[in-house]
Order: sequence, then structure tokens, then C-alpha cells
Amino acid sequence: MKRPFASGSNGRQRVLVYRLGSLGDTVVALPALRLVANAFPQAERWALTNYSVNSKAAPMAAVLDGTGLIHGYLAYPLRLRSISGLIRLRREIRRISPNVLVYLAAPRGRVKAWRDVAFFLSCGIKRFIGVPYAAAHQKPMLLEGGMYEYEGARLLRCLDALGAMHLDDPAAFDLSLSDSEHNAARIALGRLTDGCPLLAASVGAKVDVKDWGDEKWTALISNLGQRLRGWGLVMVGAPEEEVRSERLLANWPGDRLNLCGRVNVRESAAALAHANIYLGHDSGPMHLAAAVGTPCVAVFSSRNRPGEWFPYGRHHRVVFHPIWCQGCELNVCTARDKMCIRSITVDEVEREVVGLASQVSATTPGHLRPEDRI
Repeated sequence: MKRPFASGSNGRQRVLVYRLGSLGDTVVALPALRLVANAFPQAERWALTNYSVNSKAAPMAAVLDGTGLIHGYLAYPLRLRSISGLIRLRREIRRISPNVLVYLAAPRGRVKAWRDVAFFLSCGIKRFIGVPYAAAHQKPMLLEGGMYEYEGARLLRCLDALGAMHLDDPAAFDLSLSDSEHNAARIALGRLTDGCPLLAASVGAKVDVKDWGDEKWTALISNLGQRLRGWGLVMVGAPEEEVRSERLLANWPGDRLNLCGRVNVRESAAALAHANIYLGHDSGPMHLAAAVGTPCVAVFSSRNRPGEWFPYGRHHRVVFHPIWCQGCELNVCTARDKMCIRSITVDEVEREVVGLASQVSATTPGHLRPEDRI
């Protein structure tokens, strides 16, 4: 756990941001976190978040370290049930004595929101911002055309008391990548930075219902390898995705590279900034690619409402099939065997990648300027 300020800094205001989740959950919350930093520029800003199962670090830290948006992290024990666990967490929160709590947790109903507030009151916190007391803040708004509000927009709507932060602001998704992170990405990519167009891909998925399946990925990569002659392919992802990615890379006839587990999250973002196109599931790397301005072709299940977790911006191409049970939020679909994502054909995704490639191939890399993302 980071302790960036001296323990005696009693006069400094402290803000505790409550946000659980993984890589993608952090990236979509970047505009909200930047709004908090703008509203409390002199405060110590701490995050109450979950830590990786096999690590002493928070997934949020892997994205945010270097941005200055959060100064320290407190571990939220997942599946918190015991009285002793609550007491330990309460003691840790009281130790840093936050003045303000910014509530960015995923909505779980108004009763649980009130229960959370009661707990944080017992920790000595007096001011609360962003708690979704109203039903309208508990879910994304339905937009025109059957699409739903982006999760990052819902978070900003909950924080309207702090002022405005526009998603299309050039700073909204800025990861503040350092020169050393960009240099590490260039070294890792090697000859793939030599000027040829680059396709980046990731086949990781946090839950099974989001996974399109190896058979379709194999066919797609084989087809794209024939149609995108002269392009390189780099796979990014977690260490546990290395073997699967290596098998898929074998179907690519051109230059190829497997970076799964070989670069950290922020170096992966820097590598994705070199790509002309990103291809993958609804996943953390997809949100990273969108944050650095790389156009995405994303294969989505209907686990969530359409639009809620799509990559932000109009230049992306999302392939999904609306279905009557969309928004189920299932991790595993046994009743319909993932009909929503399994019904997506290789041809559909291939058309989107090739169509996008025809637009961006004249530019190397395909990193869009912030003003071009919307």
C-alpha cells in the first residue's frame, strides 16, 4: 500500500474514491477520476479498491500510476462478509481520516448504496459525492436507436455536483504515459515499428460469456493474414493468455509478435498507440486501445446493454447481435450457450476490420488525435 505523504500531514484534506473492478473498469472511470482531481487539486486522493488475487498491487494502480490522479490505495476485501473484516477495513479508513468519499462503485441497488453510506459514516466520513441514491443514477440512460449511455458518462452524471468533464475533452482519457514507457513499448515491438501497418489484438476475456471462441479467432486471423498483406500482428494480454495467443499467431503469415505478459499495463497502452487497428473482445486492452486513440473492432456479447461498455468514440466498430435477454450480466451462459456472441460470424468481423483498414492504412501509426476520437 502506498503512503506518499507523511503521517503527520493532519491539515491536508483527504478524499477517498470508492471504485472496484479491473483494468477496463478503471479506464472508463478516467474522466470521472480526472474530474475529482480537478475538484480537489490540493487533497490527498486515495482509492478504496480491490487488489489482484496474486499480487500486493491494485489493478487500478497498474493503470493510474504516473497520472497523479490517485496518491494511494486501500485494499477492499472482496466477498467482505465477516465482522472482523469490516472492523479491519474501518480501522484502515479511519487511519487516513478522509474528509470526503467519492462513490464510483458499480450500482447494486439503492438499499446497498444506503448501507455503504452507513458504513462510511461509521468510518468518520461526513461528506459524500456521487452516491446513486436516485433510481436514474443506478442504471444507464436509454438513448436513441436502442443504445445505452456509456458507463463513463453515467459516472460523470453522478458527479455533476463537482462540475463538468466532457468525455471528448482531450485530457479526459489521458494516461500520461512517460517517455520511458513509450521507449519500453518501442523496444518490445522491435521491427513492428519500422513503418508497416500494425494490427494489435487480444483474445482475453474476463468471463466466459464474452469469449468468441478459438475456432472463430483462428479462422478470422487466417483470413485477415491473407487480406492485410504487409501488416504486422501483435498480441497483447495477461501472462495466462500467452499460450493461447501463440497458437493463434501461428495463423498469421506476416511479421508477428506475442507480448502477452511481457510488458506491463501502461507499456501495453504505449504499444497499442503504435497500432493502426485494435481487434478483440470486450476487455481491458480494448479500453486501453480506445484511451490512446487507436480505432477498435470489438466483438461483444449481449451480457451488458448495448453501448454501456463499448469503446468510447465514433471511430470504433462494434460487432454485436441484439437479443431479447441482453443485459443478463451472466458470467457463464448455459441456457442459450452464448447465442448472442456465438451467432456473430467470422465474415462480419472480417468486413469491419478490412473496412477500417482501408481508412487508416495511409496513416502509420493509426493513433488518432484526441479531437478525432468523437
